[in-house]
Amino acid sequence: MIRVGIDVGGTNTDAVVMRNDEFLGGVKSPTTPDVFSGVEIAVRNALKKASTNAAEVDAVMIGTTHFVNALVERKRLAKSGLIRLCLPSGSALFPFADWPSDLVEAIGGSFRLIDGGYEMDGSEIAPLDKEQLLKAADDLIEDGCTQIAISSVFATIRDEMEQTAKKILNEKRPQLEISLSCDIGRMGLLERENAAIINASLKPLATEVIEAFRKLQNGVGFNCPLFFTRNDGTLIDTEEVLRLPVLTFACGPTNSMRGAAYLSGVKHALVVDIGGTTTDVGEVRNGFPRLAGTSVTVADVRTNFSMPDVISIGLGGGSKINEDHPQAIGPSSVGHELLREAKIFGGNILTASDLAVAIGRAEMGTHPAPEFKNANQLKSLLDQMISDAVARSRTSDEQMPVISVGGGSVLMGEHVDGLKVVRPPHHDLANAVGAAIAQVSGEVSKIVTLGDELDREEAISQVTKEANDVAILRGADAASLSVLSMSDVPLSYLPGNNLAINVTVVGDLKMEAVK
Repeated sequence: MIRVGIDVGGTNTDAVVMRNDEFLGGVKSPTTPDVFSGVEIAVRNALKKASTNAAEVDAVMIGTTHFVNALVERKRLAKSGLIRLCLPSGSALFPFADWPSDLVEAIGGSFRLIDGGYEMDGSEIAPLDKEQLLKAADDLIEDGCTQIAISSVFATIRDEMEQTAKKILNEKRPQLEISLSCDIGRMGLLERENAAIINASLKPLATEVIEAFRKLQNGVGFNCPLFFTRNDGTLIDTEEVLRLPVLTFACGPTNSMRGAAYLSGVKHALVVDIGGTTTDVGEVRNGFPRLAGTSVTVADVRTNFSMPDVISIGLGGGSKINEDHPQAIGPSSVGHELLREAKIFGGNILTASDLAVAIGRAEMGTHPAPEFKNANQLKSLLDQMISDAVARSRTSDEQMPVISVGGGSVLMGEHVDGLKVVRPPHHDLANAVGAAIAQVSGEVSKIVTLGDELDREEAISQVTKEANDVAILRGADAASLSVLSMSDVPLSYLPGNNLAINVTVVGDLKMEAVK
């Protein structure tokens, strides 16, 4: 199988071509202001390097920052409202309570609370009231909302009420696009609700992005399926991206960590991915990123969908250096203008790449390295910034390698925080490789009540089967499925013998299932 992996970053767009486990060719190209022309340039050059025709490609895997950038920049977000099914309880804390004011303004911040929701044991707080639901929807339409998120108390226990509400609105208010919290998050009403609202606000942008990539697909001559990469390093098809764009938020660092583990052959390590603007540090176990165990903050909003546990700092190859203030490298960066603005490329701005050449860690550029008045101080600061990020990512004193990847990896020395640095072949293209090798996942998180007819092992087996079914539905080869992670936590604060079970399985993409 021939795959093309693409990773669109803020500074560079990378593309690689792989035949099964074999790296055929790849390129790193500056991200263009319009993004998509830069992607096309990178893809065409990668195919040329790999001596591969577009018609031979079986699948294209894409990692993109479009959606998280829109949220961070508060741009291109649709006016979105929320209907919470919770009354007569569940109103102690209103929606949007902990959101930044500028993001609330960008999205609209409209919401309504109506009867409905469930108790922890699955019993109804109150029945869903159809008239209340339609009145709430009409109020939100009046507020200018075209997107609606629906969240129900304990929808992770039972999702029937959210599904029923969506069915009613699809029939009676077909002009509205609906996002359900049960499709996105785990336990935790506010975090799950926040994720659903964000998802709703991004759905029109998802349509634009998918249409643009489909035009690119046709322009290049691909006659194969398009996939995007998810937060957990696995694949999501275009239809699911249109429905759940938030699932792609952390695909950049995740792809880099997956690619780093793959290229180095090291399945348990720390990964330092240095791009043009930022450095991301995380841990891989069994070749996949360690996921954050608590709520994750995205653009200053708490959410609780699966995200990698990553430390990010404002340090990259394009980070600006001010010689009058030697204790400051970054966080501002020349970004995709590095090849024009940095002094080693004939520009007028001192960057971290200039420093790397000056101290002998890299050979690049079209001009000699500039003279630094305080090179030793800056070198020490550079090393300390990376070392601190690595130390914060370590969860034990275990000696493990540090895999250095990304176009800015030349900034690193041979050791960091007392650990040996490994630079695998094609390390500068690790993010695109991570996209190209992505598998298919299935995740199920639910609370199960144990009893005479259901013990712990049987409950875990049932949830695992459900996760397998999800993965197969997404296009995984059933014969290749394996359990990536499994957790079961007793809920002692509830009456009865309750167990919170989470199972994630992964498997290889079965092309027959998607063609």
